[in-house]
Amino acid sequence: MKKIVVLSDTHKNFKGITSIAEIMNESDLVIHLGDHYDDMDIFSAMLKDKLLRVHGNCDYGTNKEIVEEIEGRKFLITHGDLYGVKSGLEKIKIRAEELNCDTVLYGHTHKSEIKEIDGILFINPGNMTLYGGVKSYAYIVVNGKKITAVINENGVKKII
Repeated sequence: MKKIVVLSDTHKNFKGITSIAEIMNESDLVIHLGDHYDDMDIFSAMLKDKLLRVHGNCDYGTNKEIVEEIEGRKFLITHGDLYGVKSGLEKIKIRAEELNCDTVLYGHTHKSEIKEIDGILFINPGNMTLYGGVKSYAYIVVNGKKITAVINENGVKKII
C-alpha cells in the first residue's frame, strides 16, 4: 500500500505547502505537477527520495512527464499544458493510452477533478496558488490495483 500526496500550481505559496508538511512527511510519495517546480526545493531534504516533480508551463525545464509504476498501477504524471487540458482531456487520454497508463495525474487548470474515462482514472489536485480562493491537493492511496483518491480543498476532504 502506498500513500501519495499530489500538488500542482503552487506558485510560491510556501505557507500552503508548509501547512501540509506533516501529511507529506508521513506519505510514501509526494508528487508536484509543476508551475513553480522549485517551490519544493525547501522540502526536498525532508522528503528525500520520495519526491517526484515535473515542470509546468511557468517553469524552466524539460522534465515535462514521468511514467511511474506504483503498486501495480501505471501513472502518467504531467502538468497538462502539453495536452491542452484546459480544453478537455482527449489529448492526454490518447497519450495515456499510448503509454499503457491506467492513471493520469495532471494540473494546469487550477480546478480539482477526479474522473474515469474508458478505464483510465484522471486526477487533478487543483492548485495551491496564493492567487486563488480555493487551495487544494489530492491524497491518494494505492493498494494493489485498487486506488482511492480524495481532494482536500481548504482543509475539507471532498470525494469527487
